[in-house]
Amino acid sequence: MQRLLLNLATTPSPLPTPSLREGISEDQVTPGLLGFIMTAFFVVATALLIVDMVRRIRRVRYRAQVEEERIAAAAAADIEAAEAAEADSGAAGPAAGSAANDSSQGPADGGGDADPGNRRH
Repeated sequence: MQRLLLNLATTPSPLPTPSLREGISEDQVTPGLLGFIMTAFFVVATALLIVDMVRRIRRVRYRAQVEEERIAAAAAADIEAAEAAEADSGAAGPAAGSAANDSSQGPADGGGDADPGNRRH
């Protein structure tokens, strides 16, 4: 029984023929030169698209990194300016510091407009 199963498992069905069937030419079975050229074109086009996409992604990452560094530098400069202003106001006395704070806050009623061209006379 094992011998029969082994024989059935190893014998291909139907038996392969070394030649093509009648009515079929080799051009109908293989892609030929045109198929090779089209496949090569798609491979090259895909590789170029991938290279271009990687370049664009790197450019976006670099711009984001530069923008982050610019914002961090501006924030550090603002902190230094605030500390310097605080140190200057502390040296001039508490009365000068409170006067500077009052003038920077604008009108007390909150009705002031930030745009000077939009004032009513």
